[in-house]
Amino acid sequence: MNRIKEVLEEKGIKQTWLAEKLGKSFSIVNAYACNRRQPSLEQLFEIARILQVAPKDLIGKEI
Repeated sequence: MNRIKEVLEEKGIKQTWLAEKLGKSFSIVNAYACNRRQPSLEQLFEIARILQVAPKDLIGKEI
């Protein structure tokens, strides 16, 4: 599980903006944000770079 959706909401960033920056379709980014699909490790690091957060901040904290 990832926290992409939560980080986007915290920063006030829309999924469409992230999709544009990644060069991916909205549906792919939405699948990442809704945890229907997980980004590759490389993609996760790219998302973290774009959002200016540490990659670990995008990883869910499951107890």
